[in-house]
Amino acid sequence: MSTDVTTTSQAPAPPGGEKTGTGMLQVMLNGLRRNMRQYGMLIALGLIVVLFEVWTGGDLLLPRNVSNLVLQNSYILILAIGMMLVIIAGHIDLSVGSLTAFVGATAAVLTVDHHMAWQLAVLLCLLVGAAAGAVQGCLIAYCGIPSFIVTLAGMLLFRGLTEILLKGQTLGPFPDGLQKAGNGFLPEVGPTTNYHNITLLLGLVIIASVVWQEVRDRRRQQEFSLDVLPARLFALKLVALVAAVLAVTLLLASYKGAPIVLILLGVLVVGYGYVMRNTVFGRHIYAIGGNLPAAKLSGVKDQRVTFQVFLNMGVLAALAGLVVAARLNAASPKAGVNYELEAIASSFIGGASMSGGVGTVLGAIIGGLVLGVLNNGMNLLSVGTDWQQVIKGLALLAAVGFDVWNKRRSGS
Repeated sequence: MSTDVTTTSQAPAPPGGEKTGTGMLQVMLNGLRRNMRQYGMLIALGLIVVLFEVWTGGDLLLPRNVSNLVLQNSYILILAIGMMLVIIAGHIDLSVGSLTAFVGATAAVLTVDHHMAWQLAVLLCLLVGAAAGAVQGCLIAYCGIPSFIVTLAGMLLFRGLTEILLKGQTLGPFPDGLQKAGNGFLPEVGPTTNYHNITLLLGLVIIASVVWQEVRDRRRQQEFSLDVLPARLFALKLVALVAAVLAVTLLLASYKGAPIVLILLGVLVVGYGYVMRNTVFGRHIYAIGGNLPAAKLSGVKDQRVTFQVFLNMGVLAALAGLVVAARLNAASPKAGVNYELEAIASSFIGGASMSGGVGTVLGAIIGGLVLGVLNNGMNLLSVGTDWQQVIKGLALLAAVGFDVWNKRRSGS
């Protein structure tokens, strides 16, 4: 009898010890599952980079190739930011590739044929993009025409206008100042070292900003009793982010430094990320995409928000058109082909939902980088364009399939 009592009194000890180890692991796994939409593609991007780094024998992460990767995908990433907002609002834009080509053609005609100062030409081109986005936004928001139809018409219209403007020929070269926007790098200053000093300084500033923002967001979530990542998982996330930024900084600093277009992208990501997270306009975009009837009942002016979203998309398409034209140093009637599909794919791969109301600006960048690394890695491996299209199609299908599975699993 006494033996039984002794056994009973000692029995709770082992479970308590097991709970400390397995319980923490379970909490971390649960946190990862809750944030799978947010971190899934980021993990996938890391795995893709590692795989292609091994398969290419280290060529993928050579400093020169990393710079080329940024330059080659800069305009797609700019378009992806705007497209993410459009998709979150529950719409689609098929015209951005053709509008990109049209703006590049406009810039070429103004600077090459009419010898206009490139700064003034850039301003006029952005206004052209804004006007195109405003017209399409008005037709969609106030006339009630589906965005698919309006932007499909825009795709045909702007492609035709590009052919007319360029008369079917390539036009260039652009002024030196405009060329640097697409191909230039930050100047070197300070003492002579093995690295680009300004790029190193920018990298350190970005690391400090990332850590501060993550800690600030975590504390704010805790103040409102919201779910946060477990401390160990949060620390692991910070280490991974710092390591990634530091690695990219060192790679760029060991070549020519940060490309100018990368600085432009950074400003866009920070600015649009802030708008979508912290402003009324950003919350209204999520609201009309997530539940339009409820948004209307809550007083959201959905027509105005939709109009502004397409106006913004037009401006970003114009900016992308200037960047790609400057990079190619010429305007071509065939520029921008399939750019709209790349931007849409980047958004969906980056976590956007087909039904709207879900997505982040950073997710669009991650999705664009996934496609960019796939393209670059397969080119290094001399994979044919036919198989590249197959692989990218499967990646898009897998991303959308994951979105559907995640919704069914969560019961939403």
